[in-house]
Amino acid sequence: MNLSVIIITFNEERNIGRCLASVKDIADEIVVVDSGSTDATETIAQSFGAAVYKRPWDDFASARNFGSAKARNDLILTLDADEALSTELRRSIAEAKASPEARAYKFIRLSNYCGRWIRHGGWYPDIKARIYDRRKTKWQGLVHAELAGIGRNDAVLLPGECHHYSYYSIAEHVVKTKRYADLYARELFDRGKKSSLLHIVCNPAVKFIRDYLLRFGFLDGRCGFVIAYLAAYGTFLKYANLRRLRKETHRKVPI
Repeated sequence: MNLSVIIITFNEERNIGRCLASVKDIADEIVVVDSGSTDATETIAQSFGAAVYKRPWDDFASARNFGSAKARNDLILTLDADEALSTELRRSIAEAKASPEARAYKFIRLSNYCGRWIRHGGWYPDIKARIYDRRKTKWQGLVHAELAGIGRNDAVLLPGECHHYSYYSIAEHVVKTKRYADLYARELFDRGKKSSLLHIVCNPAVKFIRDYLLRFGFLDGRCGFVIAYLAAYGTFLKYANLRRLRKETHRKVPI
């Protein structure tokens, strides 16, 4: 069965070449969904023979569904530009596409943080369902997109790892932590969730203890500490922002 690879991009010139090189031998088609890059992303993608489609950014689920709709094939592999397939995973995918039997396939993602591979703290094994038949499912979710109707046991785990080059600097991580905290807060707000001072004070501490101590984040050295600290900081911001949103809404309600 032919395979279409969908890649989401925005100013990814430092990553996109590595990603495309890792899939060029197994992809029968490459579709890049770009959100208005101003660097060399589009030029690099086209040099690999990718079809590039431009669309304004809204969320990952919508962007991936858009890419799936543009693809020529029903079997889809979705990647982010900062990801690349290992040799073993490429071989596994090639075997799976030769005679696909499952509704979806998943693989382990190993993240590189500021030059170090992270194997603890809840970051590994990071299992992602990314290969699917577009006739049987689609992406959903505003913050972290998931395949609709694909449960934990519905996707077959393929041997090999997907290498995720997550952050090149701590500053990048801080910026993304703040952005995601705001998105999470708005999602919780839309679902009618509330935030108390207990959430704001206790949940970040619990998050740090779980990731750094109980999940052995300390074994990843300085990077493990920074990751756990920023995860706790993001938790604090999420509940603080949620509390702010509810207060602002309350003030706007007419008496």
